[in-house]
Amino acid sequence: MSRYLIRRVLGAIVVMWAVATLVFFMLRAVPGDPIAAMLFDVGDPAVADQIRQKFGLDQPVWVQYAKWFGLMLQGDLGTSLLGSRIEVSRIVAEAFPRTISLASVSFVIATAIAVPAGLISALRRHSALDHTVTFVAFLGLSMPDFWLAILLIIVFAANLQWLPAIGYVPLAEGFWPWFSHLILPSIAIGTPFAAIMARMIRSSMLEVLKTEYMQVARSKGLLKPRLIFVHAFPNALIPVVTVMGIALALLMAGTVVVENVFAIKGLGRVLIQGILNRDYPVVQGAILVVSAIFVFSNLLVDLLYTVIDPRIRYE
Repeated sequence: MSRYLIRRVLGAIVVMWAVATLVFFMLRAVPGDPIAAMLFDVGDPAVADQIRQKFGLDQPVWVQYAKWFGLMLQGDLGTSLLGSRIEVSRIVAEAFPRTISLASVSFVIATAIAVPAGLISALRRHSALDHTVTFVAFLGLSMPDFWLAILLIIVFAANLQWLPAIGYVPLAEGFWPWFSHLILPSIAIGTPFAAIMARMIRSSMLEVLKTEYMQVARSKGLLKPRLIFVHAFPNALIPVVTVMGIALALLMAGTVVVENVFAIKGLGRVLIQGILNRDYPVVQGAILVVSAIFVFSNLLVDLLYTVIDPRIRYE
């Protein structure tokens, strides 16, 4: 197991390096000059050349890459090219807690909806309840998250005034202020993922309920709750956990549209703003964090397999 973990961690580091390197060269291959964008294409060319020299953008790409890679190994992700000149690590550190908070609450809401809905749909197959759950799941999957976000703001923030419409409050300022600002965006983000997970749970449970060992368990006269939650549901979790891992990684990478609707400057919004501003260091730092999230989320899912199913072992 330890050898497997070492191999996976080393592989994860290689993947992150490959992604960061690819992004570094692709950004510089895209037409457009970040200094010209900074000066709105109307600045003095001499001033633009001085700024370009200051940031080292006048040097060959390979030299820029070598300097950036050396600083990255020291934990320095660079400094934003914009006038504020804020360190990228500080920008990411400010955005990451917002994204983590939003992703965590969204994931809990999605799981709380998906698990009972999927189980009910599987155990009441072809019933009116099953058709209702299926219809609601497809409805939740079909609704654009930004449209649902705006609808939630209109109903619960503007009309009923139960919850705040925009912004983010750190957890240090109190649980309810923090949680109340996350409820609406988390519902908007979590609803599509809940629909996907509910359909996956239903499909996986139906496959498990057909197996021979479940027929043997029924013949022994086991109580239905034990039959479902001890024998059926754990064996149906392998494909479900895979989908949950992907969903959690996507949530933690940031959801740009909903973050913009609710004015939450999370990781996704930082990444998009960096791309629009051609802010190379910010984009490279954000992509590095996002790739780390996806790589280690997949590693966590693989390790969870051994917990769910003791027959799975990594040698």
